[in-house]
Amino acid sequence: MRSKLLFFIFITVLIALQSKSQTIPVGTPALSEAIRNAQLLGQVDSSISFTVLPIFPVKALKVDNPFDPFKSMENEPWRKTDGIYRFHKNKWNVQFLPVIWQQQFNTHHPYSLNDGPMIPARGYQTMISAGFFARIGILSIQLNPEYVYAENRNFQGLYKELPASVWDEYNFLHSVIDFQEKFGDKPYKRLFWGQSSIRLTAGPISFGLSNENLWWGPGLKNALLMSNTAPGFMHLTLNTVKPIHSIIGSFEGQIISGKLENSGYQLNARQDARYINGIVLTYNPRWTPGLFLGIARSEISYLNDLKTFKDYMPVIAPFYKKKNYGENESPYPNDQRVSVFSRWLLPKAHAEIYAEFFKEDHAYDFRDMFLQIEYTHAYLVGLTKLIPIIARPSQFIKFQLEYTKLEQNSANPWRGGGYLYAHYAGVAQGYTNSGQLLGPGIGPGGDLLSVEISWIKGLKKIGIEFERFVHNNDFFNAVIIEPRAKWVDLNISAIGQWNWKNLLFSSKLVFQNAYNYEYYYQPTISENNADYWASGTNTFNFQAQVAIAYRF
Repeated sequence: MRSKLLFFIFITVLIALQSKSQTIPVGTPALSEAIRNAQLLGQVDSSISFTVLPIFPVKALKVDNPFDPFKSMENEPWRKTDGIYRFHKNKWNVQFLPVIWQQQFNTHHPYSLNDGPMIPARGYQTMISAGFFARIGILSIQLNPEYVYAENRNFQGLYKELPASVWDEYNFLHSVIDFQEKFGDKPYKRLFWGQSSIRLTAGPISFGLSNENLWWGPGLKNALLMSNTAPGFMHLTLNTVKPIHSIIGSFEGQIISGKLENSGYQLNARQDARYINGIVLTYNPRWTPGLFLGIARSEISYLNDLKTFKDYMPVIAPFYKKKNYGENESPYPNDQRVSVFSRWLLPKAHAEIYAEFFKEDHAYDFRDMFLQIEYTHAYLVGLTKLIPIIARPSQFIKFQLEYTKLEQNSANPWRGGGYLYAHYAGVAQGYTNSGQLLGPGIGPGGDLLSVEISWIKGLKKIGIEFERFVHNNDFFNAVIIEPRAKWVDLNISAIGQWNWKNLLFSSKLVFQNAYNYEYYYQPTISENNADYWASGTNTFNFQAQVAIAYRF
């Protein structure tokens, strides 16, 4: 009888805490970026790291409507309601989620980064999402499916004129990673669970089942361990919804166990479901406000191989082979990745600097890791600065720079790093979900330098972005070698975001000049026929991205 009474009191206390576990999905037009900008201006709690996403704005930002965090719609005369329907003394509520319509068009060949369930495709592509959020005490349900249609036109892939050695390496690469350039020969149509979840939330902790996209790390253009390049995947999650404060500082974190999907287009590979276990933890020391230090780890394997608790929770196992399974990483095929990162927020300077360092595979021991820390590594660095416009209060010039390097250098001749995110020991799909990378969309061996200069005011933004995108230099170094044949894109993009009444608009027009597209160098003939650095044939691609979100 006493145990039943204690259980009843426990549940009553939890209900009294009220669940506020609604998220702003990763990649929501305008909102995510605007909130992070607001933190640089000192308008948002400086203990929020923005390195464990999605964010839970009702809890973390203490706002009523997560899709109107700056209350730009609150006092408008045309607005009849705040879009939240409350019942039972505000312990129950329902809210319709924004209807989001994203469109994309590529004229010549696929180009696709950080667009969730949308695929690399030539031609027209669209994604529509809508749904609702409901809360009853500590229980919350977010149903937010996503539908994708892609015209999926044919395009020029790897040229048949390239040597057999190039084609052999190309086929080998795609046998160790399910990273698709093209998704079949027909129009692509898929309905996904999207940013849906069901949760129990009490105080700063939430537990539940989710299909939401995750973003771990400080990067804005790329994340080395978890990004929204691929569709979200079904996973159990235990995570914080706001920083947990203590006498030594504040903490945020998440641990997940989920199921990854195969694309179905990778031939001669084991096709049963894969399992992913991941963890991320961020610490903000009490003595250094604005400094965030983090570590993240994930491991994938085939679901049918798992038998013990240790198999299902490899992220809490030792980092080194010597302390784990000796010479082998595991008795069954698996693949580990780990990253460490930092973000330093400087509100007085309206700026931030950040970095992330990433490694694949288990080192044998600490000595091995220390001696060859460059083996299977990647990194990114970045900074953002908001410069006030003196004559225009609340308006700023934003400068944002980020560099990501995935290209490998051999630790020594007998221990090459190979292709990041691929796997050579049994997990043939590599670090992917539904044929797209869970990490950065630039892909194995890629490097990306991005510079953005823009005008911002709240949710509004107009700017220009310059990018240098080097495609898979590891593939180039293995079989292309010809120094004039690197595949490098130079992109100039016009970007814009705007809000008007209930609507959010976002657009990006990319003018892409691809040097030696698909590594095919065709030199022009000079007058004396002896110009070694004769210009090659460049390929032009234009991409238009347009997104519209209607907020209730």
